Amino acid sequence: MAPPNPKRQKEARRVLDELFDRPDKVSVIHYSCESFYNRQDGSSPRITSVAVRRLDYGHTASFSIHQTAEIRRIPFDRITDHYDDLEKEMLGRLSAYFDRSMEMTYLHWNMRDSNYGFQAIEHRFRVLHEHGCEPHVVDDKSKVDLSRLLYDIYGADYIAHPRLAVLSHKNDIMPLDFLPGAQEASAFEEKDFAALHMSTLRKVEVIAKIAVRAHDRNLKTDATWWDMRGGRIVASLTWLGEHPLLTVALGIVGVASLVLAMVCMFWP
Repeated sequence: MAPPNPKRQKEARRVLDELFDRPDKVSVIHYSCESFYNRQDGSSPRITSVAVRRLDYGHTASFSIHQTAEIRRIPFDRITDHYDDLEKEMLGRLSAYFDRSMEMTYLHWNMRDSNYGFQAIEHRFRVLHEHGCEPHVVDDKSKVDLSRLLYDIYGADYIAHPRLAVLSHKNDIMPLDFLPGAQEASAFEEKDFAALHMSTLRKVEVIAKIAVRAHDRNLKTDATWWDMRGGRIVASLTWLGEHPLLTVALGIVGVASLVLAMVCMFWP
């Protein structure tokens, strides 16, 4: 198992510690969506629910298709007839939430690209809204990927895949309503929007708890003591071996030892 890079490990620790220095300015975000596999027409997957949980006291704002349908008095068995309008309204409310939270940093899990991430949310907003209507775009500096931080802190093989689910079980964080990605996709096909919503809410809770334990230095992983520190030890030894002052010092010690040996040899 390759040890973590010492420089990246130190930087990841610093980033994580800074988040907990100002938890009132940090929210955990996660969302569920239609499956993005086997989409032969190339269309983007529909977003079904989004949860945003404050890191400081756990208050969670949620946005979902089925809640929007309830507000609009649309029966659940007719949600599919109003998919576009409901998703459009839901994402509009989410964008307005972002507008009201300009100073917030968002801690997420693998929300990194246009397939699954902030860019995917922005794309769905543009697909559903009229041309010229733009979503709130969260600045990249306000996004922190917890999965990447843990990778840098504990090393590439710190836990088995799927990492979020396996890590939660290893740390006895019981994900009662937690649905893996494939099950979420199945829930969408079965129109079980409540299950999707509960899974999204549970996942922001799980991500928050994992972040707390990583910050407290008591997160359980598959990384051993050597996995965590081996890179530092090797790097330190390499640095010492290449440092010019140490080389000179070792040279002086070597010459002194040779002189002492000769003196002892020829001293009467």
